[in-house]
Amino acid sequence: MKQFTQGAVYILVFLLSLTATHLNAQDNKDRLVWDQQENVEQFWDRYIDSRGGLSWERSTDYPEYDKVKEGDTFMVELEQGPCLMEFFHSRWRRANDVWRWGEDMNNYGGCPYVFD
Repeated sequence: MKQFTQGAVYILVFLLSLTATHLNAQDNKDRLVWDQQENVEQFWDRYIDSRGGLSWERSTDYPEYDKVKEGDTFMVELEQGPCLMEFFHSRWRRANDVWRWGEDMNNYGGCPYVFD
């Protein structure tokens, strides 16, 4: 019985952690799914539109840290190309690292170089 109770507690904690992560993601619409046949930038545009547009203008410079909020979006423009960024858990991350749309997306445009 003790093993059963421990197992049930582990499962409950795991399920609660999944729910908390999902709620913190500020996903206010149906989650978008990237079809690899779709151009990455077209998909990013759909995602941005579903959230009411970019929080910050496209730029080569990141917004000032003390002015950004959790869930803000920004398109960084690097020499190698653009990369959609999302402010998540107190730092800028590639939006694909937040949402896990597809591993190939992190190789697109400037995405491999955003942390150089």
